[in-house]
Amino acid sequence: MTPSDPQPAAFDVVGIGNALVDVLTHEDDAFIAAHGLVKGAMTLIDTARAEALYAVMGVGVEVSGGSAANTVSGIASLGGKAAYIGRVHDDELGAVFAHDMRASGVAFRAAPAGGGPPTGRCLIVVTPDAQRTMNTYLGSSELFGPEHVDSELIASAQVTFLEGYLFDQPEAKEAYWKASRVAHDEGRRVSLTLSDTFCVERHRAEWRQLVADQVDILFANEAEALSLYEVDSFDEALDAARADVEVAIVTRGAAGSVVARGDEVVRIAAHPVEVVDTTGAGDLYAAGFLFGFTHGRSLGACGRLGSIAASAVLGHTGARPEVSLAHLIPPDGR
Repeated sequence: MTPSDPQPAAFDVVGIGNALVDVLTHEDDAFIAAHGLVKGAMTLIDTARAEALYAVMGVGVEVSGGSAANTVSGIASLGGKAAYIGRVHDDELGAVFAHDMRASGVAFRAAPAGGGPPTGRCLIVVTPDAQRTMNTYLGSSELFGPEHVDSELIASAQVTFLEGYLFDQPEAKEAYWKASRVAHDEGRRVSLTLSDTFCVERHRAEWRQLVADQVDILFANEAEALSLYEVDSFDEALDAARADVEVAIVTRGAAGSVVARGDEVVRIAAHPVEVVDTTGAGDLYAAGFLFGFTHGRSLGACGRLGSIAASAVLGHTGARPEVSLAHLIPPDGR
């Protein structure tokens, strides 16, 4: 679905996702085994499990997070115009989340919920091999429905970026379809990140329909792409994705990434970095790519910006860059 004759956009990207506060700690593999965690995956947990796990975690770093929130914060750090739509509670963590987003330069105008569960949080355990194991308590963030879609904000952004993690509840699925229709009615584009193979496995048929009908720009890692299309090879997955969407981006970790649009296929090398923590790397790759895309750069330049942005979080603990990303943009735009 290709947009035509859109009006000038006030924002480059508006993201929709789970508004969470990330709590990160470093532990060894024995900790993973002792507490029955699924290494390298994202597991949804309830209030009791969240409290029990938090109690046994070591000293941690607490920062506002959530996949799409990380992406739009990265876009703002690159110098782009970004906005965010998500649901927080009227509590301390909700206030922290809203402050952090606005302080990073992201427009966040959603009113906090006055009742229901508290603001969500993601408990992230990083092991010595730099793998992150995420245990997510969604809290108020999962009670996101069509009524929370800010149509005016979506209509004013070049790209609406949808986070796969939010897709569990029926109301959230309705919200994604509504947001996609609003964007396309205004001649805008819709982007989706698949987020995790567990998300794909839970919702494969619905993902396939949404991708084929509404998504213009698709982000996936290799495992997610193989799972979505139920194929055995990378090339089969890439071919299937580019048949569905305008632009398909598949990341491959240390092997870099591949960007495809129609017959154009560009292979991007990973940006050199000593990996400390993989948390947020995919989110920041999407930030770099979408910043380049909304500023008219070539696919190759977009992919390289994605790799550069991802490297800015791979070298330290946490899903957000510690310094402004704007100075990392190559001066020649390549």
